[in-house]
Amino acid sequence: MLNQLKLWAKKLKKQLFILYLAYKDERVSWYIKLFTACVVAYAFSPIDLIPDFIPVLGYIDDIIIVPLGIMLALKMLPASVIEDCTIKAEELIGNERPKNWVAGSIMIVVWLLIFMWSCFTVFKLLN
Repeated sequence: MLNQLKLWAKKLKKQLFILYLAYKDERVSWYIKLFTACVVAYAFSPIDLIPDFIPVLGYIDDIIIVPLGIMLALKMLPASVIEDCTIKAEELIGNERPKNWVAGSIMIVVWLLIFMWSCFTVFKLLN
C-alpha cells in the first residue's frame, strides 16, 4: 500500500508540472490558462486555504481538492499540449519545483481578511 501511495504522489507531481508548463503554452485558451494557473498556484503554494493542523479538514485539500483540480484541468487541455508538456515535465522533475509566492501571498491575504472579519464580528457582538 505504501508503494501505491508513493506512485500516486509521483503521478500527481508529474501532472502538476504538466499543468505548470501547459499554462505557458500559447495553444491553450485564456480561461483554461486561468483555471490551470489557479490549480498550480494552490498546489505549489506554501500556504493552504485550510491549514494542515486542523484535524481531518486540514488534509481535505491535499487529498481531494488538489487531485480533483488537476484532473479537471487535464481534461480541459488539448491532447497535443499534454503530450508536449509531458516530455518537458519529465526533464523539469529532476530540478527544484517552482515556487509561487504570489499564490502564497494571496492565501495570506485571505487568512488576514478572515481574521479581521472574525475580530470585527466578535467586537460588534460584545458591544
